[in-house]
Amino acid sequence: MKVLQIVESAYRGTLEEQDDTIVWLTHCLQAAGAEQSVLLKDNAVNYVLTGEDSSGLSFGRWQQTHPPQIASQIAALISKNVSVNVVYEDLEARGLVDVARVAGVNLVARRNLPQLLEEHDQVWHW
Repeated sequence: MKVLQIVESAYRGTLEEQDDTIVWLTHCLQAAGAEQSVLLKDNAVNYVLTGEDSSGLSFGRWQQTHPPQIASQIAALISKNVSVNVVYEDLEARGLVDVARVAGVNLVARRNLPQLLEEHDQVWHW
């Protein structure tokens, strides 16, 4: 069974857990033998940017000592043969088309999303 994980709600729980829950879940499912793909859309397209760094984040006296490194987690998925796709128009809308990205990410035009969905047995939308 081939599953497409669609992530659009970005940075949910990333300060507490240092990773995105669905990216972590995808790693686990892939390791267990399930064939996984990822589609990042809306604000989650930021996950593939290599220059993001929240190490200076603080709230009052609290300092973020272990910032999330989601781009590294995305690169690790790609190294495990997980197809990571990003909606091109969502990058474009945020002015991120020319920003450095994780190598191996597939840019997908919104008009081609039905074909991507059709290639999977199940679609899980988060």
